[in-house]
Amino acid sequence: MTDVDVDQWHGELDRLHARLGPRFRRAEPRRRARQYLCGLVSGLGRKNGWTLAEQAGDVSPDGMQRLLRWADWDVDAVRDDVRDYVVEHLGDPAGVLIVDDTGFLKKGTRSAGVQRQYSGTAGRTENCQVGTFLAYRSAKGHALIDRQLYLPASWTDDRDRCRAAGIPDEVQFATKVQMARQMLGRAFDAGVPVGWVTMDEAYGQSKSLRVWLEQRDVGYVVATRRNDDMITTTMGTARADQLIAALPARAWCRLSAGAGAHGPREYWWARVPVRICWQPGRGHWLLARRSMTTGEIAYYVCYGPRRTRLLDLARIAGARWAIEECFQQAKNEAGLDEYQVRDWRAWYAHITLSMAAHAWLSVARSSTAKGDPAPATT
Repeated sequence: MTDVDVDQWHGELDRLHARLGPRFRRAEPRRRARQYLCGLVSGLGRKNGWTLAEQAGDVSPDGMQRLLRWADWDVDAVRDDVRDYVVEHLGDPAGVLIVDDTGFLKKGTRSAGVQRQYSGTAGRTENCQVGTFLAYRSAKGHALIDRQLYLPASWTDDRDRCRAAGIPDEVQFATKVQMARQMLGRAFDAGVPVGWVTMDEAYGQSKSLRVWLEQRDVGYVVATRRNDDMITTTMGTARADQLIAALPARAWCRLSAGAGAHGPREYWWARVPVRICWQPGRGHWLLARRSMTTGEIAYYVCYGPRRTRLLDLARIAGARWAIEECFQQAKNEAGLDEYQVRDWRAWYAHITLSMAAHAWLSVARSSTAKGDPAPATT
C-alpha cells in the first residue's frame, strides 16, 4: 500500500480526471477512466480487468476492456497531459530526465512485442514484453512521463503477426536507443524544464545519442562500458578504465549520491577531463564511482556547464535510481504490470492510465511532505 491517504486526496484525483476529460469523446469512457484510475490506487490485491470492474460495481470486465481496446479517446494526448501535470507540480529548472526500460512477464506468443528477451525485472531472459520509459525527477518528487513498447525485429518483420496484435503498419522497428531519443525529443519540444539527462549503460554507451544531447545543449551523466574509447585532452584515445586507473589516490573523494532506504548512498568518486575543443562554458568528463565495500568501479560519460562540481555529477548519476523507484511504486501501487491485454492499443491505454495514477500519487506525496492540506473534492 502507498503511504498517501487515498481518501484524503481524492479531490486532487478529481482535478486530474477533469484535466484528462476533454480527451474522451463520450461520457461513458470518460466515466470509465475515472473508475479505472480509482481502482488502480484503491489498494486492491490484484488490479486486472475483473477486480477493477468489481471495484466499479460491474458484473463483468467488458466495460474496462472496451475502455482499453476500442473506446474513442486520445491515448497519446492523455500521455502529454500526464507529463504536463507532473511538470506543473514537480517541475524545476534543475530537473533530471531519466531513461530506462522494464520487463512485463507474459505467457504465450500473441501479446504485442512478446518474445524471450532479457528482462531487468527478472534479471534474466524471460518470455516478456519490454517497455522503455522516461521519468522526471526533481527535489519535489519523481514520476513517469512517457513510454514506448519495444517491438523486436521478430515482430516488425512479420506484418501479419503485427496486424493480428493491432500494431499499425507504419510502426517499424526501432532500437531502444532510438525510442529514448524520441521520448527525450518530445520532452524537450514540450518545454519540460530540465537541467540534466541520465541513463544506464544500455543507453549511455550510444555515442550518437550523446552527440544528439550535446547538439540540444542538454547536460548528461550517462553510464558507459569500462572499455569505451575516450578522446583525451591530448588528442589521443584511451579506454575508460585505463584513464581512471591512472588517477592518483588523492583524486578520489567520498561523496553521497543521494539518500537511500538505509541512509546516504556513499561511494568513492573521481573524474578526469576528456575531449578537446570544449564549447564555451561547457565541459566533458569521464566520471568513476567506486564501491566502498567491493571496490567495483562504474563509469560515466558527462557533459555540462564547465563549472560543474564533482559533487554535482555524483548526484546526477545517483538520480538514475529514481526511475527504479518509479517502476516499483507504479507496479506495487498503480497496477503498471497487472494488465490482461494483448493488443498494441490496449497496452498503451493501460500503461498511460497507470502512469496518470502514479503521477497523482507522486504529487500527493510531494504535497504531503511539504505539509500542504489535501484539496477538497469538487
